[in-house]
Amino acid sequence: MGHQLYCVVYRDECIKGYSKNGKAKTQTVWGFRAPRPEDSVESLARLNLEQRMPLWQARDIVPDEEFPPGTNDDRPLQYGAPLWRDLFNPRQLYGHCVSVEIFHDMYDEFVTTELDRAAMVYIALAFDKMLNYNAIQVRWHANREVVVGVFDRHDFSFKWSYAEMAPTIPGLGYDWAIRQTSKALGELIGLLGQSTEGRFQFEVPRPKPSVEVTCASGDGLPIPDSSIDCVVMDPPYYDNVMYAELSGFFYVWLKRTAGLLYPELFTSHLPDTDREAVANTARFKGQKGGAKNLAGRDYQHRMAAIFKEQRRVLKSDGIMTVMFTHKATGAWDALATGLIDGGFTITASWPINTESESSLHIREKSSARSTIFLVCRVREARPKDDEPRYWEETEPKVREAVRLRVKEFQEAGIGGIDLYLACFGPALQVFTEAWPLTRGTARPEQRKKQKDLFEEFDPYAVRPEDALEAARREVKQWRMEQLATVKRQHHLDPLTEWYVLAWDAFRAPRFPSDEALKLARVVGLDYDQQVKNHVCESKGDDVVLWDSLTRHRAGKLGPVSGNCMLDTLHWAAKVAREQNTGAANSLIETARLKEDPTFLTALEAMLNVLPPSLPSSKKKPDAVLSGAANDFQALERLRKLAFAETVPAPKMAEQIPMDLLAEGEAETDEE
Repeated sequence: MGHQLYCVVYRDECIKGYSKNGKAKTQTVWGFRAPRPEDSVESLARLNLEQRMPLWQARDIVPDEEFPPGTNDDRPLQYGAPLWRDLFNPRQLYGHCVSVEIFHDMYDEFVTTELDRAAMVYIALAFDKMLNYNAIQVRWHANREVVVGVFDRHDFSFKWSYAEMAPTIPGLGYDWAIRQTSKALGELIGLLGQSTEGRFQFEVPRPKPSVEVTCASGDGLPIPDSSIDCVVMDPPYYDNVMYAELSGFFYVWLKRTAGLLYPELFTSHLPDTDREAVANTARFKGQKGGAKNLAGRDYQHRMAAIFKEQRRVLKSDGIMTVMFTHKATGAWDALATGLIDGGFTITASWPINTESESSLHIREKSSARSTIFLVCRVREARPKDDEPRYWEETEPKVREAVRLRVKEFQEAGIGGIDLYLACFGPALQVFTEAWPLTRGTARPEQRKKQKDLFEEFDPYAVRPEDALEAARREVKQWRMEQLATVKRQHHLDPLTEWYVLAWDAFRAPRFPSDEALKLARVVGLDYDQQVKNHVCESKGDDVVLWDSLTRHRAGKLGPVSGNCMLDTLHWAAKVAREQNTGAANSLIETARLKEDPTFLTALEAMLNVLPPSLPSSKKKPDAVLSGAANDFQALERLRKLAFAETVPAPKMAEQIPMDLLAEGEAETDEE
């Protein structure tokens, strides 16, 4: 389609006031203007590129490698970028190739010592940083007025209009990239205590620290047995990000810069995606057993091999900390199984808030903000004559551990799906300490799904997922007690519980269908028969919750009664939205539910989880959220009219959920 420059952003200084002595106070602001003829150098860049291309290709300066087929994200191929170099317009590609050419000249002229080699490596990293802000997949964040890098969403999302950072503007471009690389290096030096501004003060003299950086596989480290005190690991989070596939964007350039300095690290044509420890469904597409199931098992086996290697290099009293977060319990089951198979026990766990509220890059989906830090130690071997341990005896201990921590986590500000994730740690701690486990009573064989047809069913087997489900049940009970603050003699029906807990946990109308299934199991429902297409619909691997009008249009809104309070609440919301609040009140009076404790509890719980409508001065909710927000508005008007004395005001009434306001992924202070 070609490229057309349509706006130039520039910095300008304006006077914002004067000091007492009459000196002007200036402020740097962004300005915007239409392009001028001298701004557009597309034809000149293309001409120069064509002239230099034969020489550059002969010197292997241009990344002519093909974008690999059969990946999870092949949008570059779909949008006409079959080569890695096609992710840059002619002007960008010309500038980057000139930079590589200059790098080669510097290498030939200046590199004589190991220190020179190190310095050139950091220049190569700065160059790669520049690539991330000077490609056709970069975007301009209009609200924050900054350039956002290619991988702010961890994928190859296509941009119909894109931004770029001019590389040779003073203070920006390469000046900025080198300054940021230097800043990161300085912080690492500070952490090592090698600078006068080191972060850590040691009470006793400490030997000069040494650092060894090794590029090796996690399941085959060049480290002696029992020689390490501590391992800190931030492994790939199951299927969240396909790092190896994305890394090709940088790899094809790095091997032409840093590859001159350390060629042994860049012997492969493209990054090795086959050995990466992720649940990559693309590897198993079309295979029997289901790509998703096979990818999960592959991740579990790879992580187990990595953990076994860490156990080998750790001292007997060594410690390993593993960071992990994923909203799907299947991911946690795979990680915990890998830890157990690797010979570790979880001895402590801590949720750490690691994600910025404004960094949620999926506006309508649930997203975890916390990372769980699992503290692990080598599990001691049990005597061969040790009596078996049973899950039936361990499950109450799991629930007790969760009950003791859930209040602590909630009071620390952890909520939504993060509260469930935070409680997975204590549950797995008790589970791994008791391992190995078996069932005293055989578990009945459930109806097999496609993914289970190739796995042998063991009725006495116990998996970490059992502990996670026990944790989920305990958190569910705790949350229901919190959402209904007035203690009444009531018992909510399972479907109402499911709907309330879904909004409470995920705080979004869209979340993984696997989690919807597990939540149905917790409240005692058959998801396929009693939940799906009754209060939600499937969209790919996700489910989308329905509001009152959507359920009515689908013909899935049951009668007003005391049997299903969700139906009654949705009828009241529908009538209030289409007619008025008085009509909704009459509906409840006719059903004789005005003083029913179960209805009052359901109304309070529903108002505490639905997203409130945004004030007119704020951005309106997306269309998928509007229905739920309108239901909240209708039910809140009903509460004020008829139940103000019996149902407390909702806790979220004066709050605006950050999930509704988040726009794109925020950049770090690198900007």
